[in-house]
Amino acid sequence: MPELPEVETVRRGLAPFMTGAQIVDLRLNRKDLRFPFPKNLKKRLTGQTITRLERRAKYLLIHLSGGAVLIAHLGMSGRFVVEAAKGAGAGLKPRITAHDHVIFTLKGPKHACRVIYNDPRRFGFMDLVEAEGLWQSRHFVDMGPEPTGNQFNWPALAERLQKRKTAIKQALLDQKIVAGLGNIYVCEALWQAGISPRRAACSIGAVRGERLVAAIQEILARAIEAGGSSLRDHAQVDGALGYFQHGFAVYDRAGEACPKCGKPVRRVVQSGRSTFFCGGCQG
Repeated sequence: MPELPEVETVRRGLAPFMTGAQIVDLRLNRKDLRFPFPKNLKKRLTGQTITRLERRAKYLLIHLSGGAVLIAHLGMSGRFVVEAAKGAGAGLKPRITAHDHVIFTLKGPKHACRVIYNDPRRFGFMDLVEAEGLWQSRHFVDMGPEPTGNQFNWPALAERLQKRKTAIKQALLDQKIVAGLGNIYVCEALWQAGISPRRAACSIGAVRGERLVAAIQEILARAIEAGGSSLRDHAQVDGALGYFQHGFAVYDRAGEACPKCGKPVRRVVQSGRSTFFCGGCQG
């Protein structure tokens, strides 16, 4: 599933084409994705101007001139593709157009283009809410702080972990504790911070906690700079692949040497998810 760096990469790629553009047409090639589309979505969006693009956790937020916000989640295999009005498709990573489920035709101050949402597995979804109630909507009301924001620090994280007896790996995947983190970047951050993924969340003290917060922020910043991680479906809006996966220290490297100590990277299963870590470095 695309995690925070992948969605932020998508937002940055879409922004130059969508910000300030008018939606002159919206084509829905099916009635639903994971969930049905909001009622009268085509009518409600056509003619609207996109005022800005924002990201919250793993969600893309498309703000509209009429005061509503289109919320898009990529699910497991969703991706946005930008096709210019002239020379459409040139240089893009190949995709199966049968999975083009939503097509925005845009007219902007600088660009006329189509923005296509393609999703082979259809685990993504879209919703439309009023901006004034956005943060109280079912998507965000209980969500934790952004790990890239100013509100994310060790005291704030410590307060959310203090009663959690679950393993720190599972706690960090809980979107109510930290927003946007997924399996890849939690594994990498715990390795960098030298913390065992099986350590109880409530046992993380200030020294380890400060290292953990710094590691999360650094790993995410590096991943965003690299365009995210392309393991299966993720690609940038121009079809380019992210390349952070080439710098993984432990994720998906079971049996290979730890970059710090040389001991073999281990793999265990926690709550049905693979966890990769170094038993020598992570205590």
